[in-house]
Amino acid sequence: MAIDRWLLTQHQSGKYPSTLRFYTWSPPAISLGYHQRQYPEHWQNLTWQNQKLDLVRRPTGGRAVLHQGDLTYAVVTSGLGDNRLVAYQKICEFLIQGWRSLGFALSYGTAGRGYIHNPNCFGTATGADLVLPTGAKLIGSAQLRCGGVILQHGSIRLQPDTELFAQVFGVEDFNPVKLNLSVDDIISALITAANNCFDIELETQPLSPSEWDEIHMTS
Repeated sequence: MAIDRWLLTQHQSGKYPSTLRFYTWSPPAISLGYHQRQYPEHWQNLTWQNQKLDLVRRPTGGRAVLHQGDLTYAVVTSGLGDNRLVAYQKICEFLIQGWRSLGFALSYGTAGRGYIHNPNCFGTATGADLVLPTGAKLIGSAQLRCGGVILQHGSIRLQPDTELFAQVFGVEDFNPVKLNLSVDDIISALITAANNCFDIELETQPLSPSEWDEIHMTS
């Protein structure tokens, strides 16, 4: 996520165009929303498959997300106006189209501000989140806005470990969605959707050694 924050500053300064990133987490981690100050103390001592879970803070808002068995996306862009919900919907359109091409119909959640009392991001689905027809939340998203530049993060829940999820959030009846899709297939579908949705041609651009050095100095 330090890379995402760096990309935002690069876009602000005009050095980078709008960017779309996908990544997974190793070791697994719990990310806290930027404004989330309270969380269970036992989160600091959780392990999974003999690996200690990292506890990190996102630059974006929202509640805690367990990053294990999920795919994270990040969008850095600008020019979407001041209405936060409209900006969410403009960005999320590629997610809706991409998942539709994979055979899954997604719609926006309807929860209100009550989500702030739930430490689990996936415990509620707001108008910034995407849910399946069953009501199960598939994608949780959050934003950071700096002037006219937006960083939007999202976690796509794919194959989380149910026992670990219960350890973190105390949810015993959690039933993950069986997607039977590879991460590569999902990313490919979402990239195609982004190209079509935003009328662009995304190009893969690895970070240079000097850019990595910049990111390490700011993280």
